[in-house]
Amino acid sequence: MNPGVAAALRQQLAAGVPTIVVRVDRAQGSTPRDHDATMLVTASAIEGTIGGGRLEWMAIERARAMLREAAAHDTLDVPLGPAVGQCCGGHVQLALTRADTVLLAALEADEARERANWPSVVLFGAGHVGRALAVALEPLPLAVTVIETRAEYLAALPPRIRGLPSADAPAEIRVAPTRSAFVVATHSHQLDYAITEAALARGDATYVGMIGSVTKRVRFARWFAARGGDPVRLGALVCPIGGQGVRDKRPTVIAAFVAAEVLASALRAQGNADREGRDGRNRERAGRDRPAA
Repeated sequence: MNPGVAAALRQQLAAGVPTIVVRVDRAQGSTPRDHDATMLVTASAIEGTIGGGRLEWMAIERARAMLREAAAHDTLDVPLGPAVGQCCGGHVQLALTRADTVLLAALEADEARERANWPSVVLFGAGHVGRALAVALEPLPLAVTVIETRAEYLAALPPRIRGLPSADAPAEIRVAPTRSAFVVATHSHQLDYAITEAALARGDATYVGMIGSVTKRVRFARWFAARGGDPVRLGALVCPIGGQGVRDKRPTVIAAFVAAEVLASALRAQGNADREGRDGRNRERAGRDRPAA
């Protein structure tokens, strides 16, 4: 789905705006969006996307015709080839439905289930880089928590970002969700070291990044080794973070690079976990179906 579509639909229904919900009901082969991608169409606006291009134009055109005709349901079956001016080569079936409160409830439930499975990102520090990174991460399908020892710094965070004041930041590592990504960017080198050590010790992090220079990484490595840290786990540390080889210290630029690093790592790990889950269920099913000797 597209995050925020349900909230937009709730506003449109409350305002009495007739709306068609366009949803990818089936996606086969190479397609611009996957199953369940959702878009809202009114007489004068759209919210969300099913992938753009000719496919989306056709959907908008049909949805607005439905509004004029007071139609309730329709489907579009579209092969994405030369006939429609798209070269994806796949096949998409779209479901178009006039919105009502029942459909809104279903969309909200779908979004809640999807949000519950978003990868966890824990960001330590709400200074210049931390706040810029929070802004960069907010629109992404990630559950982001910013932890800061200085509670007043959390007030400037974007609305969808959870702020958590904590006097013991390293302890928050131990209670973070499984396969979290950790970004460490506090106001203190020693605090950065303690948090990063705890994150590396977990062994299940999808990303551990610490702000700083190559020199800071070398000094941390010595400190980590002196405390008996596992050199294999040290290899998982990203430091410097954000666009290695790009010498730009502006917080927004660093944040853009770090957001890309974190998102790629988190979604890759989520995909691997989903495949492992499917493989496990398939093995279990095969075991049940195997005839007894």
